Amino acid sequence: MHSTINLERLFQLRLVIARLGERDNAGWWNTQGLLGRSGAFVFQRGFPITYSFAQARVVFTVAAAQSRERFDPPGCATFWYVSASIEAQMDEQWHVWLDERQHWQSFFTQVAQVSGNDVLSALHQFGLITEQDVSQVKQLKRSAEGRAVLLPHTAVDDTAITILAAAFARSEPGKLAVPYLRVSL
Repeated sequence: MHSTINLERLFQLRLVIARLGERDNAGWWNTQGLLGRSGAFVFQRGFPITYSFAQARVVFTVAAAQSRERFDPPGCATFWYVSASIEAQMDEQWHVWLDERQHWQSFFTQVAQVSGNDVLSALHQFGLITEQDVSQVKQLKRSAEGRAVLLPHTAVDDTAITILAAAFARSEPGKLAVPYLRVSL
């Protein structure tokens, strides 16, 4: 169903999209600055060592739930749920990243500074997309009801994951369009 996914890259993409989707930016999910500076201040009190990862876990969970609520196609991969095996690998890798939290701190600090709702610019700023990715995303259309964006990919690989992230650019502030792809079995 899928080739090997670069889990670190998927985590980076999820952090940027999670921050952009917060209410103080694009407003796709109902977290308010949890991945921003104010969220860091609040979470440091309860999780002094792992606060950045706690922030991420909360926003990822909310974003995934609200995306499923908006559009949950059977037999498809979405940005917040790629496949059971990939999500299990992400959970296993999470513990490794916790041990390497110093390595991640500058990335979390940069994510906290993200503002606005320009998905493509933010992903480009972090070096997570190419001009070819941008061209592909600009060709994508939202569904008739505006709730989803179908990608032409059928295999889950790093390219598809990148386009799933970048396709959030087809959403509007306050109007989430969930990117997805039909996977071949």
